Amino acid sequence: MIERALTERTTNEQAATGIAIPGRKFPVGSKGHLASGWLGMLTLIATEATLFAYLLFSYFYLASHALGAWPPSGAPHLRIAVPGTLILIAGSVVMWWGERGIKRGKPGQLMIGLAAALVLGIAFLAMQGFEWSGEPFKLHTNVYSSLYFTITGFHMLHVIVGLLMLAVLLLWTAFGYFSADRHSAASIGVMYWHFVTIVWLAVFFTFYITPRLG
Repeated sequence: MIERALTERTTNEQAATGIAIPGRKFPVGSKGHLASGWLGMLTLIATEATLFAYLLFSYFYLASHALGAWPPSGAPHLRIAVPGTLILIAGSVVMWWGERGIKRGKPGQLMIGLAAALVLGIAFLAMQGFEWSGEPFKLHTNVYSSLYFTITGFHMLHVIVGLLMLAVLLLWTAFGYFSADRHSAASIGVMYWHFVTIVWLAVFFTFYITPRLG
C-alpha cells in the first residue's frame, strides 16, 4: 500500500510539473520566447545583419569613388530580379500564414506554408543562378563584379541554409512535433526566413534600384 501510494504521488508530481508524462509525445523545442533558440537566432541575425551592412557600405563607398560609370556595364536588368523578389516575399507571406496556423493548433496549415516556402525558395535560387549565368562580367572582372557576386552569393548561401531549415521543420511537422502550445522551433525558422527576405530587399535596392536613381 505504501509503495503504491508513493508511485501514485510521483506520477502526479510528474504530471503537474511537466517533467514526464508516460505515453505522451513531446514536441521539439521549449515553449515560447523562453526557448534558448530565440536568443541564439537573434544573435545570429544581428551578426549576419552587421556583415551585410558592411558589405553594402563597401558597395556605396566604392561607388562614390568610381572614376567612370557605375556600374561599369550599366544597371542590372530587372526582368529576373523583380519576379525573384516577389517570389521571396511570397515565401515570407506563406511562412507567416503557416506559423499563424500552428499557433491556432493547425499543423496542416504549417505544413502547407513550409512546403510552399520551400518551393518558392528553390525557385528563387534557380532564377538567381540563371541571372548569374547571363551576366556579361565575371567575379574578377572589376571591383563592381566582385561586389556583385560576393554580396548576392553570400545571400544565396543564407537562402540555402534557410531551405535546409525549412526541410527539417517540414519533417518535424509531419511527425507531429508541433502544437499550439509548443512550436518555438517553427517560429524561429520563420524569423530566419523573414531576415533572409529583408536582406534581399536591401541587396535588391542597392544593386538594381540605386543605379537608376542617378
